[in-house]
Amino acid sequence: MKVGIPKEIKNNESRVSLTPGGAHAFVQHGHEVYIQANAGVNSGFNDESYIQVGAKILPTAEEIFSIAEMIIKVKEPIESEYKLIRPNQLLFTYFHFAADETLTKAMMNSHAVCLAYETVEKPDRSLPLLIPMSEVAGRMSIQQGAKYLEKPQGGKGILLGGVPGVKPANVLVLGGGIVGTHAALMAAGLGARVTIMDISLPRLRYLSEIMPANVDTMVSSRYDIEQFLPNVDLVVGAVLIPGAKAPWLITKDMLSLLPKGSVLVDVAIDQGGCFETSHPTTHAHPVYEVEGIIHYCVANIPGAVPMTSTVALTNATLPYALLLADLGWETACEKYADLREGLNIVHGKVVNKAVAETFGL
Repeated sequence: MKVGIPKEIKNNESRVSLTPGGAHAFVQHGHEVYIQANAGVNSGFNDESYIQVGAKILPTAEEIFSIAEMIIKVKEPIESEYKLIRPNQLLFTYFHFAADETLTKAMMNSHAVCLAYETVEKPDRSLPLLIPMSEVAGRMSIQQGAKYLEKPQGGKGILLGGVPGVKPANVLVLGGGIVGTHAALMAAGLGARVTIMDISLPRLRYLSEIMPANVDTMVSSRYDIEQFLPNVDLVVGAVLIPGAKAPWLITKDMLSLLPKGSVLVDVAIDQGGCFETSHPTTHAHPVYEVEGIIHYCVANIPGAVPMTSTVALTNATLPYALLLADLGWETACEKYADLREGLNIVHGKVVNKAVAETFGL
């Protein structure tokens, strides 16, 4: 199979979808790998490192899309790439369709096969291709939240971990999945007082066993969130319904409960966001303020640390990508249920229930 790796062009997206090690694995399996020039530079991989393992370098995205049977990306295609996608071409990337009707319709019109990282699901309901970036995003959410709590950044001017004689910050993590778990561990490691809310009691039991002493767990409800907000400094939104739009857990009218200068970090923004006042931001312009509350809603948080994120992502996606290349997408999806769950749009039709319901299809 001919595999194409275009350069990511979303704002401040510095990751690349395949490391030289991954390219080498494809070549060893008898496939042809085409890398757009300088696609891996921002992740620490120059063109020569790909050439050395048998990949070929092409100068433009147009050439990559023209020759490849399977396109592997990090982020969803953006408008300038829509016209490059061919019927029957396999696209393997993060799509997050439920948050973007324009993208959904464009991919339907392309008659390509869209297999989304975020809905590949194992029988135990785990999401193997979302996990590595969720781990990065969870940790980054605290790193960024701590920064924007600083007074020069518009925050209330509080140190997350406090110091002897001064109380630490209060951090609320909404969602006890991979993002929430890593956010809580990061915040707790910095010395903050952390509360994780989730609707799953079994998950909360598990978290209470593995978390350090400065992390509390609570069953999530609107009432409990409202009771907590007046004393919070940083809120991390980490809820996920696979393939579907995220629910609003903090509405606009609830912002008045938060102290001025508090920070909301919406990691669920790829799926529409879990705060009513959220809208996507970029690494170039990451924050905005609503009623004195700072909102950080960057839609590709792991893109800020591409040297870490690219390797972590390839580690997870490569085994699945090799199955798709070795067997073809139809056979691979017939044989492997987790890959089949990743199918979102096939030849103009939405085949993921959550996406279809979101847009009434």
